[in-house]
Amino acid sequence: MTLPGRVSQSAFDGSRLRVILLLDLYEGAQQQFLEAYELMRRQVASVPGHISDQLCQSIENPSQWLITSEWESAPPFLAWVNSEEHVETVKPMHSCVRDTRSMRYSILRETGPRQQAVPESAPADTEVAARVGDGVARHALTFTVKPGSESKVAELLAGYQSPKAQVDETTRLRRTSLFMHGNRVVRAVEVEGDLLAALRHVARQPEVRAVEEAINPYLEQDRDLTDPESARVFFTRAALPAVQHVVASRPAPADLRRHALYYPAKEGRGMELARLLAHQDQAAAADPDSPVYSSTVFQRDDIVVRLVDSAGDLDRDPVAALGLTGPGKAAELERLLDGAAIGVEGSLETERNLNRLLSHADMLPVTDRSSTDS
Repeated sequence: MTLPGRVSQSAFDGSRLRVILLLDLYEGAQQQFLEAYELMRRQVASVPGHISDQLCQSIENPSQWLITSEWESAPPFLAWVNSEEHVETVKPMHSCVRDTRSMRYSILRETGPRQQAVPESAPADTEVAARVGDGVARHALTFTVKPGSESKVAELLAGYQSPKAQVDETTRLRRTSLFMHGNRVVRAVEVEGDLLAALRHVARQPEVRAVEEAINPYLEQDRDLTDPESARVFFTRAALPAVQHVVASRPAPADLRRHALYYPAKEGRGMELARLLAHQDQAAAADPDSPVYSSTVFQRDDIVVRLVDSAGDLDRDPVAALGLTGPGKAAELERLLDGAAIGVEGSLETERNLNRLLSHADMLPVTDRSSTDS
């Protein structure tokens, strides 16, 4: 069974999650690594949604290790891995590890009985629908700059020379879209092939490094890209993962435009808000009359960003543009949204406040480059 060709990324399909972390250790660091792992294992065992984990060592190369963990679903894992607690928990491992690679998989099928006790809250074993993708991985970074520096930062970020699109035989940069909301920057990328390889490729390019160095003085969070630990912490905190991507099965309209909408959530409600928007965009993808053709929802903590490819201007249909089609959806968003943070307080069921929200949530486009521009 597969979904009808629309949802290619989703953290909300209800399936259990398998997380795989490949590690290459420095020579002689095994004991230090084992001690760091034991500390991490004890801490993660108490995280809601965590089921189990395993530590494995290669039988062919003793410097290569594997950590696997199972979670009740993707949302509790994403909440933990993007938290400050996680940043601090994994710090002792950094000095042991030469290279890492993290992969996350929905468990769709399973053979044989489950070997460990599973909490009653875990989803029952069912055949989860497979997603049909387009070979593209999506990811975003977000960070803030010092108030008053917004125009200078936008100028720097818009003026850089695009790196070469082709990374290797199987990996290619497809598109980079950059937006600002006040002093918050959001950079979304689309990559064919290996996302990590593409991000590393971009980070090594002289023209990109020059721009990153140029904006350093304006960042609210200090970083030193020549220091691996400083760079690692910055990009870990800046990560804004895609929790869903959906595209309509109908032909793309000729007047398609890309927008980004910013939805600051009330404390602790970010994932719930992202889920609401994700479900709304799935419905929009199935609606031939919806102006929304495709959508990617990004979420970290209480930051939710929705990247939308829509026909024409958003104000042609503010309800659809905001992802609020259907009875009760505006009230549901009102319950989850930090209206004060975005300057829109009061009922979202009034036309005036809906228009205000659309105006306030719509992010300033800085640059949008496809691989054909490179």
